Amino acid sequence: MENNFFVDSEFLSEEALRKKHRLENDPSSRTDPSAYLPGMEKIDSGIYEKVMGEVNSFDAAKYTEKDVLAALGRDRCSIEDLKALLSPAAEPFLERMAQRARLETGKHFGNTVYLFTPLYIANYCENYCIYCGFNCYNHIKRMKMNEEQIEREMKIIAESGMEEVLLLTGESRSMSSLEYIGQACKLARKYFRMVGLEIYPVNTDEYRYLHECGADYVTVFQETYDPAKYETLHLLGHKRVFPYRFEAQERALLGGMRGVAFAALLGLSDFRKDALATALHAYFLQRKYPHAEISLSCPRLRPIINNDKINPMDVHEKQLCQILCAYRIFLPYAGITVSSRESAKFRNGIVRIAATKISAGVSTGVGDHEKKYSGAQTAEQGDEQFEIADGRSLERAYRDIEDEGLQPVLNDYLYV
Repeated sequence: MENNFFVDSEFLSEEALRKKHRLENDPSSRTDPSAYLPGMEKIDSGIYEKVMGEVNSFDAAKYTEKDVLAALGRDRCSIEDLKALLSPAAEPFLERMAQRARLETGKHFGNTVYLFTPLYIANYCENYCIYCGFNCYNHIKRMKMNEEQIEREMKIIAESGMEEVLLLTGESRSMSSLEYIGQACKLARKYFRMVGLEIYPVNTDEYRYLHECGADYVTVFQETYDPAKYETLHLLGHKRVFPYRFEAQERALLGGMRGVAFAALLGLSDFRKDALATALHAYFLQRKYPHAEISLSCPRLRPIINNDKINPMDVHEKQLCQILCAYRIFLPYAGITVSSRESAKFRNGIVRIAATKISAGVSTGVGDHEKKYSGAQTAEQGDEQFEIADGRSLERAYRDIEDEGLQPVLNDYLYV
C-alpha cells in the first residue's frame, strides 16, 4: 500500500499540504512509533513480548495437511495448532473447521446471537492514518454532537428495542474530551443496559472514570500488529505510538472494565500474522485476568469518502471464514463479533458457525440515526468513517436470525 493514499484536498492550506507530503515521503520527519509521549502511562506486563515473539516466528508456509488434521483432532487447541489452522494448508479443510467451530460455539454460547448498535458522537481526529475516513487530512464534514443531540439519538435507538450501544468518537482529545465521553456514558445508562466504548486509548485512571460513568467494556483495534507496517500507516498523532495502543485493553481491565475486545483491520498487512497476533493478544490477557470478558472481531478494510478503492483484495470471504473458525476453535469461550462491514448473507451464515454477536441499525456517520430510523432530516450531520455492507434494521436482523433457527438476544448481562 502506497503512503500517498489520498488525493490532495483543495481545502488544505499550502502549509498543511507541505506537512502532509513530508510525513508521507520523509520517514525522518515522523516521530518514533515506539516512544511514549508525555502523559502516556506505561505498564510492563510482558504480554507484548509474548505475542510478538510468536508472531515473528510464525511461518505459515511450513504447515502441512498433517499438521492441520492433528490440530482438528485434539480436544484443546494449542498455539502451534492455531498457527496450523491459520495457514494456507488449512484452506482445503474449511468445512471440517466450520463443523468443529460450530460445535464449540454451541457448547459455550448455545443457540444465541447478541445484537448491538454503534453510535458515533463525534468524528474529529488528530491522527493521520492513511486508510481511515476520519484521518485529519481527509476532507469530510466534521461534527461533534452536544448532549441534547446525543440524547435524542439514544432515545431513537432505544425505542427500536436495542439494549446495547457502542459509543465511538474520532481520536481527538481536544474535541472529544474525557469529560465529554463520560457524560455520554451517563446519558447512555438512561437508555441502555450495556454501554461499550471505542475511543482513543487512555490511562488506567481515565478508564476507571469512564467505568464509573457507566461504561462496561472497551474495544480497541490495533489495526495491524506488524510494527514496520504500522509505522508507515500511522504518520501523525497519538495513535502512532504502537505499544501504548497495544496495552490499552490491559489498562481498561485495570481500570475496572468488565470486558475488552480485540481486532486487527484485515488487509493492512499479512492477514494471517495479524489474525494470529489478535488471538494471542486476547489469549494471554485472558490468562492473566481470568475474570475478564474477552471478545474478538475481524473487520476488513472498507471504502471511505475520497477513496473508494480501499478494499481487502487479499482477504476474501473464504479466508475470513477460516480466521473466524480458527478463533473459535482456539478460544472457544470468547465472544466473536462480525460487523456491518460484511454482507448480510455472510453474517447470516457465520452466526450459525462461529460468530456470537452482530450489529444492526448501523450508521458510521454522526447524528443521522434520526434520519435512518424515522426518515426525518436532521439539521446537522457528520460524514461516516467507512461504507457499511449490511444496513439492516434491528427488526430485520432479528427476524433473519430467527429464520436461521437461532435466538436473538438484546441483553446478556444483568446488574444486581
